[in-house]
Amino acid sequence: MNMKKYYDDILIGSGPAAYKMANLLAKTDHKVLVIEGFEYGGTCPNYGCEPKIFLEGAARTVLQSQQLLGRGIGQPAKLDWEALMQTKLKRFDPWPGETRDIIKKNHDVEDGYASFIDNQTVSVNGHQYQADHIIIATGQTPNILDIPGKEYLHTSYDLLSLKELPQRITIIGAGFVGLELATLVAAAGAEVTIVVHSDRVLREFTKTEDEALVNAMQQRGIKFSFNTDTQKVSQGKDGLLVTTDHGEIRTDYVLDATGRHPNIEKLALENTDIEYDRHGINVDGHLMTTVDGVYAIGDVVNRKQPKLTPVAEFEGQYLFDYLTGKTDQDIIYPTIGQAAFTFPEVARAGVNPDDVANDSQYQVKTVALKYSSLYAGQNDQASTLTLVFKDQQLVGASEIGDCAADDINNFLPIIGLKINGDEYRQKVMAIYPTLGDKVAGLLP
Repeated sequence: MNMKKYYDDILIGSGPAAYKMANLLAKTDHKVLVIEGFEYGGTCPNYGCEPKIFLEGAARTVLQSQQLLGRGIGQPAKLDWEALMQTKLKRFDPWPGETRDIIKKNHDVEDGYASFIDNQTVSVNGHQYQADHIIIATGQTPNILDIPGKEYLHTSYDLLSLKELPQRITIIGAGFVGLELATLVAAAGAEVTIVVHSDRVLREFTKTEDEALVNAMQQRGIKFSFNTDTQKVSQGKDGLLVTTDHGEIRTDYVLDATGRHPNIEKLALENTDIEYDRHGINVDGHLMTTVDGVYAIGDVVNRKQPKLTPVAEFEGQYLFDYLTGKTDQDIIYPTIGQAAFTFPEVARAGVNPDDVANDSQYQVKTVALKYSSLYAGQNDQASTLTLVFKDQQLVGASEIGDCAADDINNFLPIIGLKINGDEYRQKVMAIYPTLGDKVAGLLP
């Protein structure tokens, strides 16, 4: 074993949180080591939000053209999966190498999986390293159900690089990943069945929005099997056979979208005093673990805030500021918006209307957007906006609709900055005729 090598900072992982910190540390005189055993850049730019939203652009065009059939569109668009995937791979395949090169311009890199030998020492490729600050930013990885036939299960990583589209796809799980990918492959022509363990889909949103989303997907031919447990997957005469407690599903491809778990198995945390559980690594208000000098940022952290790329980057910025003496305050998270890029989309920020439906301190206002010329012109019949007020102040917003993510972004500054209606109307005049133009009239 080689002698220990010392750094100011060691970053374990190179996803959005670590990449943010690495770029900030490049502007200092810190000696930094970045260790990565997977793809440089992490899940988001390689197998997550970036390629997903890239592919979603084509799927949205197809679905919107179908929605407008007979209303000015005579022939709906058709998605060519193979051509789309070739375009996607050409764009995204170079990203890990390019990300590594960017990091290497300013820092040392080590390709391999880091493991802790003790509280202060990590090992990779037979080398031992120590640092003033060790930052764990290993993110999450997809679950694989521990059932007979699990070798037939695929993850989102696999599907997002699938060059040929199977005719029948079964998706186990109805969270963000499951519903977004179901929307994508169904738009490309696959026959999709979604197996749902519980009685509803995305619980981050309102029950009404969930039901409207499921209804819209069902109208496009996507099948749902609720309150269903998957028992095994086997090879049949005509493809694969998914056995559930409600019967069998014949399919050609099975996507396991049952969630993600912290990527900590290879870290050998048992050799340390770092506390963690199935939700991630425990940290304090400064993102420090239960070991002095060891921090965790990004999706590997056990926290109540949603595990999203902007949240991970926010933590990277905060930890840089803390470690370089720019702040000594605990981290305070901003108002966070989140969306599922299904069709229609669902998006929200702040207080969930369902959580305060029976609380007299809050007022909930629901607005059907389908009567607006913009939404009517898109034949967006599902679009419904829900706003939550407390003491005349907007504290929550949610929407289902074709443009829900962009629409909800109109309300994030109002919630986060606590802008009241009079202030907004005096300072902002939005573009007409968009949803932004309606905001002023929706605020008390």
